[in-house]
Amino acid sequence: MNHPSPLALRTHAKTASVPDWFIRTLARSPVVGTTTVDGVPIVHRTWGADGKAGGVVLVHGGGAHSRWWDHVAPMLVERGRRVTAVDLSGHGDSGRRDRYDLDAWAEEVAAVVADDGFARPPVVVGHSMGGLVALRHGIRHPDGIAGTILIDCRTTPYSHEERLANEARAVGPLPRYPSEQAAMARFRLIPHQVSLAYVLEHVARSSLREESGEWVWKLDPRIFGGQRDFDPQELAALGSRLWMVRAEKGMPAADIAGLGSAVPAVPTVEIPDAGHHVMLDRPLELVTVLRALLAAG
Repeated sequence: MNHPSPLALRTHAKTASVPDWFIRTLARSPVVGTTTVDGVPIVHRTWGADGKAGGVVLVHGGGAHSRWWDHVAPMLVERGRRVTAVDLSGHGDSGRRDRYDLDAWAEEVAAVVADDGFARPPVVVGHSMGGLVALRHGIRHPDGIAGTILIDCRTTPYSHEERLANEARAVGPLPRYPSEQAAMARFRLIPHQVSLAYVLEHVARSSLREESGEWVWKLDPRIFGGQRDFDPQELAALGSRLWMVRAEKGMPAADIAGLGSAVPAVPTVEIPDAGHHVMLDRPLELVTVLRALLAAG
């Protein structure tokens, strides 16, 4: 999960000049749209054509948002592919709900897919908690996807202690800061990892909004409470259309092994030396892997 809370930004950023590829990629502005799902506005950002050559939907992790993909999504637009990154409810610029769960988030993804002009079913890519959302979407809408790619997604159930910790994190309100700079100095990743400074700065800045002269995170803390595990046996139907991307320094192997009993031969690609938030420390390697999987699929 990804959650902003106190820790100086500089303590987990790898200093480097901003490369040309990053500047060029961010310059490719998306079309921003909104789809209303059960009365809640769901914001999504789209790059590319009509998707006649296929499409991709990118689902962020818990506490993150669609702009974590700003420097990745444009590089997946090739050969006429259409790419959409979604803000799940409770995250980013989308609306809030009284409660959150994987089924509701999966329906948001399905609504965006239906509303966003894909010529044929897309591949849904989910990072961390977003991987669980992608799985639920695939289970509920098997005819609405061309495949599912999980990025360092934990698929084993949470322990009782972990559930209690998540419930504690779900209690708000979030802190407010007098300036953007003050807020960014208090941004951190969970789990902690060293990331590229220019990517981390972009993500931190796009995680904030100004309200009444103060700065607050684009996040409803209630997202962390009340979520349930899924039954891996439901995934059997996804077998040949399911892939896993693992970060070498990300989730422990035991935590991503929950698919084994239902889908024992999930094709898995490991990105060397990558932390859990792969798009923040190994974005080009992640793009290379995703391009290969999309081409193979």
